[in-house]
Amino acid sequence: MKTDEYQILDIDQRHIPSTISRRSFLRRFGGGVIIAVALGDFIIPEELSATSLAEMPDDWNAYLRVGQDGRVTCFTGKIEMGQGVNTSLAQMMAEELDVALDKVDMVMGDTDLCPYDRGTWGSLTTRVFGPALRNAAAEARAVLVEMASEQLGVPTDQLIVTDGIVYVKGNTARKVSYVELTEGKKILRSLRDKPTLKSPSEFKIIGKPVKRRDANLKVTGAAKYAGDVRLPGMMYARILRPPAHGASLSLKDVDTSDAERIDGIEVVRDGDLVALLHASPGVVERAITKVKASFDIPETIVDDKTIFDYLLANAPDGNALDSGGSIARGKEAASLTASAKYLDGYVAHAPMEPHTATAVFEDGKMKVWASTQNPFGLKSEIERTLDLDPANVQVLQIFIGGGFGGKSRNGQAVEAARLAYLSGKPVQVMWTRKEEFFYDSFRPAAVVKVDSGVDDHGKITYWDYGVYFAGSRGAAHFYDIPNHVTRSYNSGRGRPSVHPFATGAWRAPANNTNCFARESQINIMAAKAGMDPLEFRLKNLKDERMIRTLKACADRFGWTPIKSPSGKGYGIACGVDAGSYVAEMAEVDVNRKTGEVKVKRVVCAQDMGLVINPRGATLQVEGCITMGLGYALSEDVQFTGGDIHVHNFNDYTIPRFSWVPKIETVLLDLPNEPAQGGGEPAIIIVGALIANAIYDACGARLFQMPMTPERVLAAMG
Repeated sequence: MKTDEYQILDIDQRHIPSTISRRSFLRRFGGGVIIAVALGDFIIPEELSATSLAEMPDDWNAYLRVGQDGRVTCFTGKIEMGQGVNTSLAQMMAEELDVALDKVDMVMGDTDLCPYDRGTWGSLTTRVFGPALRNAAAEARAVLVEMASEQLGVPTDQLIVTDGIVYVKGNTARKVSYVELTEGKKILRSLRDKPTLKSPSEFKIIGKPVKRRDANLKVTGAAKYAGDVRLPGMMYARILRPPAHGASLSLKDVDTSDAERIDGIEVVRDGDLVALLHASPGVVERAITKVKASFDIPETIVDDKTIFDYLLANAPDGNALDSGGSIARGKEAASLTASAKYLDGYVAHAPMEPHTATAVFEDGKMKVWASTQNPFGLKSEIERTLDLDPANVQVLQIFIGGGFGGKSRNGQAVEAARLAYLSGKPVQVMWTRKEEFFYDSFRPAAVVKVDSGVDDHGKITYWDYGVYFAGSRGAAHFYDIPNHVTRSYNSGRGRPSVHPFATGAWRAPANNTNCFARESQINIMAAKAGMDPLEFRLKNLKDERMIRTLKACADRFGWTPIKSPSGKGYGIACGVDAGSYVAEMAEVDVNRKTGEVKVKRVVCAQDMGLVINPRGATLQVEGCITMGLGYALSEDVQFTGGDIHVHNFNDYTIPRFSWVPKIETVLLDLPNEPAQGGGEPAIIIVGALIANAIYDACGARLFQMPMTPERVLAAMG
């Protein structure tokens, strides 16, 4: 049986990315209208232009098909990993194309069918790909209206479109549907003039709350993930793993003889890769325990207790991110000063679905179903690893059970491809939970040093800020401070000579750490000045977007002025990420005997411009806040050198249902502003929010995350 005949998805899931080849695509979709649109003068944020679009073909953002059956297929290199873009992107296309939302099918992340995309991260889908997709749908509509004009013999300005049917104005009996226009035709039309997009007053689908189209599939368990792929003759793999990062394996010291005595076990060796294959996952799981091997383990030089001093001792020269005025003059003007050091440990992504991939090498072509945030990056990795022609590697995307930046690395998928290539059989690699924690690219441990001052009028006079190893995202402040300097010491990524294992992006990378330090320091200064923390922020802000967002949050929360510590347990924090402004207020209880923190209520106000799907945006806010409780209160990777001590959720605590507070979301109504990112902003300030609320509740100032009960008790003591 050929892979083109494999029935991977056994229920009707038309919005799940397709698994067909480009040749099959042309056979299947030969009829209908294919719209190719040049990129032209499409405007994207300046900071994204160099990296997001430079390598992409001109029509990357505008490839769609109007089929003979009246359905519309949208092709995008983006993937769905729980953020809901398979719904919001469909809303954008349906809106501009004037078709019903339920007529739009999404094909996502298939490297044979979809235009190139660097990856799904940075909350870029809505704010960068979204406008381009709307532009494409508007041009497709224009092509269809032109065709209708030709068929009806009426000028285009005398035509209107409703739900995929083109009518003559004033004579609804004269009409032609998209189905009739596309039937039996193979037409390629390209429009170079930028179309006029709909204004918010014309929206019928954008801006309306819509249930996620994958909700029923996921609630019922019918959604398919990489681990659900089943291929004829498929083998399950278990791979020999080192006991610690940096450990080297000598192949002559590997003994697989005991494992090979198990019926059906196959051994695959290729350089550093030693794997067992079997048709049963349970059998191969037992077999790998019988492999004997010796490793050279590097000397331990750092652990989770000494890492912060180690980072500071090994920090490179700083890079100035922003500066103005004179720190010396600011110090002279200050009547109160505050100096603090903030610590943030390593954090794992801990997704619900571990890294998984299934691969098959057949007729010279490698096909991989993978849990990955960057299918095109994975395709390139496999091409390089196996020296395959690009035309002979296809990544077929299906649902991902959480990514958060961690699934931008593709170790498991490359392993599956190597094993399928070497064995000649379909192979599935699913990392165990221990492997998931071991091979995760952790959010880097980091240190932030802040020195600041306030004058007698409650105005910040200087701000001296240095972030070590977290990265620069969110480091630059948005307050009105005349004398300031912000420096970053290392980006926080990689540097194996400093970090004992891989580090990388973790939902809103760097911004969680930077917001923890900045917004904690702001509250420290407000308390020293004897001012309400909201009043203090507003007094030191000129940014109207932030002022507006803070006031919206305060109105919903019912904020009453306090002088911390007031005993009320009120917290406040604000920040900027992915083009969105966010402010949060919280109420917490602190158990003075145990140090346990209970977050009772959180209000989040978010300025994210045009909100495509308010229901989806609200879910993202709630998910961010819930996930943020973990990095703020409990998540911490214990290690000794390259040996990771956390192996599963019994020793790595993520938020429980019982932790989740009452969450209220305020999405500012700004339909005329460009849509901004919503997948990350609400998480960036949760750490500072809770730290400030703890201080207000009991007077304990926490300078290290996570703020565990032990650390809270120590701070109170």
